[in-house]
Amino acid sequence: MSVCVPIKPSVARRSSTAVVYCEANFGKIDGKTANGLVRSSEKYDIVSVIDSTQSGRDTGDILVGAPNGIPVCTDLADAIRLAGSVPDYFIFGIAPTSGLLSTAERHVVLSAIEHGMHIVSGLHEFLADDPTFAAASLAHDITINDVRRPRDKKHLRTFTGDIARVTCPRIAMLGTDCAIGKRTTATVLASALNERGIKTVLVGTGQTALIQGARYGVALDATPSQFCAGEMEAAVIDAFEGEHPDVILVEGQGALGHPAYLTSGFILRGSQPDAVILQHAPARRTRVDFPSMPTPNPASEINLIETFSDTKVIGLTINHEGMSEAEVEAAIVLYEAELGIPATDALMFSAERLVEMVLLAFPELEPKAVSAAR
Repeated sequence: MSVCVPIKPSVARRSSTAVVYCEANFGKIDGKTANGLVRSSEKYDIVSVIDSTQSGRDTGDILVGAPNGIPVCTDLADAIRLAGSVPDYFIFGIAPTSGLLSTAERHVVLSAIEHGMHIVSGLHEFLADDPTFAAASLAHDITINDVRRPRDKKHLRTFTGDIARVTCPRIAMLGTDCAIGKRTTATVLASALNERGIKTVLVGTGQTALIQGARYGVALDATPSQFCAGEMEAAVIDAFEGEHPDVILVEGQGALGHPAYLTSGFILRGSQPDAVILQHAPARRTRVDFPSMPTPNPASEINLIETFSDTKVIGLTINHEGMSEAEVEAAIVLYEAELGIPATDALMFSAERLVEMVLLAFPELEPKAVSAAR
């Protein structure tokens, strides 16, 4: 059984080079945007990551124990030197709880602008609204893309019930906590299903998926609550009508039982998923950034999800942080017996286990997979 299966980055739509800034956070929870871009990016060719605390290392070695050729650099000057020319984009790859830039980070962003690099940011602070950045962007003829910026309210959509027009299975990837790997597992599953001939579209709901190149989605945590369910519904309908897929996967956010976040509720209401796959980190004792709050067990979160929404949890996926392979295997056996649903780890073991999880719940998809195998 192979350990730490790396995600295969998609290169079909890449056209621009990018450096990802993740000072002192790469491979950590607050570095999840950078971590995700290194694992998979359809939109950008990631040439390096900036994190002086791990300079000289390979990002793949840090994340999955296997090199991927994307180096960690000391600073922006080092990244430019190593690339041999100024990359097209500077992506801010940290997702701090505050959602704001520090003073030191402001200097780095300004330096990137002065080098002629376009800026991509998923922060709650909109950099294009900052007078200093706005003036610098004009002077150096670059763009600032604030990924979380919602459309004008006149263009935002409310829930209509038209989600009933979507006839293919909709599967939401939810979790027992935030920053637990929901998007990563969804990316692995989407790739595996497509490889099996089951056309699958991933609808993003957060800044990282949108930066990675998700064609359909919305940054839910930056959308006014009145429009969250409607924007979620509309994104799924857009994906269905635009791609005619066999399966739609919906990236989860936060956790339904987490008192700090409401996004899981909007995902369940807006996308009306036929099924849910739940992500859990067995070794995580408390919620991220909330050390006084214990992480819930999967059974309680499943009960909450199935009570809150007309859906069914069809599988459990494990985040193996702080666990050995033997511990993960033991956890899988335990949870399958306790919950009565299949379980796996999307990064530690073959993605075929994820595919089987979906086919077990939706056997009507099996002929498509069989014909693709032939």
